Amino acid sequence: MTTQQRPMRADAIRNRAKILDAARAEIAAQGPDVGMEAIAIAAGVAVGTLYRHFPTKTDLVGAVLAEYIEQITTEAEAALERVREGASPLTVIIAFLHEVIRVSAINEAAKSAAPALGASANVDETRAATALSELINQGIASRQIRPDLTVADIYVLISSAPLDQPESVRERWAGLVLPCLTADAAHINLDEVARR
Repeated sequence: MTTQQRPMRADAIRNRAKILDAARAEIAAQGPDVGMEAIAIAAGVAVGTLYRHFPTKTDLVGAVLAEYIEQITTEAEAALERVREGASPLTVIIAFLHEVIRVSAINEAAKSAAPALGASANVDETRAATALSELINQGIASRQIRPDLTVADIYVLISSAPLDQPESVRERWAGLVLPCLTADAAHINLDEVARR
């Protein structure tokens, strides 16, 4: 006989969300050594409530990462749906990347702390990769996106963004880098330009 997990009550869902938000903020402000008690205080919950949801800091940071990956996946699937409904693939991909960079910056401290804490997300990332692959293919088919763009390239762009910098720096980075995704940019031969 299998036991079914009861769905979380509304207040438990709210508390969990507050704890995850507080963990992001406190790790960013105080570093990975911030105490669970400080996170509970920032979340406005009792320490026992925090430990009921997350028995260890490793569990807590793993949950922050899992929520981050799920948010990126949801964004990728929503972007693909907008393109299927007729939106410009280039416009959608650029908007998607702006949002991913914003969300990644919010989660940067927790992501950086994860290896030291032994935390991992344990989330299947294939949904996001599948949506991104189709999104890129739609952009290539429309001749708006460079024909050699891959999902791996998107991950490289995200990982190279200045996530630890202020929003103005991230926006400047996006303005300089994201135009390179266009089909027109693919025709620029940098070796030839350097020889001139």
